[in-house]
Amino acid sequence: MAKNKKDTQKYVPVMGEEELALLTKLSNALAVSGEEQEVRAIVKDEVTPFADSVETDTLGNLLVTRHGTAENRLRVMIAAHMDEVGFMLVDDEGNGIFEFRVVGGVDERQLAGKSIMVGRDHVPGVIGAKAIHLTTPDERKQTLRADQLRVDLGPGGSGKAKVGDRGTFATHLQVIGPSLRGKALDDRLGVFNLIQLVKHAPANVDLLAAFTVQEEVGLRGARVAAYSFNPQIGIAMDSTPAHDLPHFDGESNERYNTRLDGGPAIYLMDGATIGDRRLVNWLVETAQAEGIPWQFRQPNMGGTDAGAIHKTRAGVPSVSVSVPQRYLHSAAGLVRIDDCVNTLRLMWHALARLDASILLRQEN
Repeated sequence: MAKNKKDTQKYVPVMGEEELALLTKLSNALAVSGEEQEVRAIVKDEVTPFADSVETDTLGNLLVTRHGTAENRLRVMIAAHMDEVGFMLVDDEGNGIFEFRVVGGVDERQLAGKSIMVGRDHVPGVIGAKAIHLTTPDERKQTLRADQLRVDLGPGGSGKAKVGDRGTFATHLQVIGPSLRGKALDDRLGVFNLIQLVKHAPANVDLLAAFTVQEEVGLRGARVAAYSFNPQIGIAMDSTPAHDLPHFDGESNERYNTRLDGGPAIYLMDGATIGDRRLVNWLVETAQAEGIPWQFRQPNMGGTDAGAIHKTRAGVPSVSVSVPQRYLHSAAGLVRIDDCVNTLRLMWHALARLDASILLRQEN
C-alpha cells in the first residue's frame, strides 16, 4: 500500500483542532473488552495511508508495521490497548431492564445513577438502584454491588439490546481549561499517541504498532501480538492513576503514584513488570536532553501490556510510559493536555535517537 511521505524529522506534537477531534472520536467510542471493533475501525482508517502493512489477527488486535529506511534498524513494538472497562448484559428481565456484570476493574461504588450506552448502536440508558427515600438506614451504609443494580433502557429497550451486549458510561470528551475530561482515556490516550507515531515514525526504527484487545481483563491481546511481531524492544503506552489529591483526613498526601502536570510517567516497576533498566535510562536521558518534563511512576499495583510482552518467546526487554490521570476506571477521568502532548514528544524523540547499542549496555 502507498505510504504517506511526510518529513518525520521535523515532527512537533500538538493538540490542535484536528488532533482533538480524533481523540474525541476515540474516547466517545464504545469498546469494552472483547468488543473493540468500533475503535479498531477508527484506528485502521487513520493509519492505513502511512503503514507498510495493516492486519487484524484472530483475537482482534490491529497489527500495524511501518518500516524505517536506515540500516541496522531495531524492531520496536509499541502497544496501546483499545479496550475499556464497562459491563455486559447477562439477563433480560423484560421491559428494558437487564441484569449485568462488570468487565474489567470497574469501581462498583460509582455505578448507581450513571448515564450509559449499550451495544453497537449506543442505546442510551441508566444504571438504576433503589432511591434513597426507599432504603433503610442499614442499606445506606452498604456499598451496592453490580448484582444489586440494573441497566434500564426504558420501554422497548429489550428490543434494542440483548444478552451479551457490552455497555459503558455515556461521557463525552470535554476540554476544561488545561484539562481533558472523558471516559476511556485509559487507554485511548495511548491509542491516540500511537496513531501519531505511526504517522510520523522516525526512519531509524521499524515501528511495530500493536493496538491491542482485552488488556483490561488480563493483557490477552498483547501476548498474542508480541508473539506475532517478535520484537527486539517492547513498550506499553498507557494511562496510570494520579494519586495527587489532598489526603481525605486533611493531612498532606506524601505517598503519590503520579501527579498531573508532571509529564509522562516512566515505570520502574508495577504488578506485572520490572522495567528494563536500559530502557528506563534511555527514556530519562531523552527527556533530560529534550527538556521534556517527566516523572517516575512509583512502584504500585496494576500492570500494562508490557507485562505480557516481556515474557513472550525468549523474552523482550520492555518498559511502560503512561499519561497520569485522575479517576481511572470511572465515568470520567481527568488529564492535562500538556501531559498527553509531552508523552508523545518523549516517545518520538526517544525513538529518533534509538540504535542497537542500547541492547549492549551493561545496566541489567
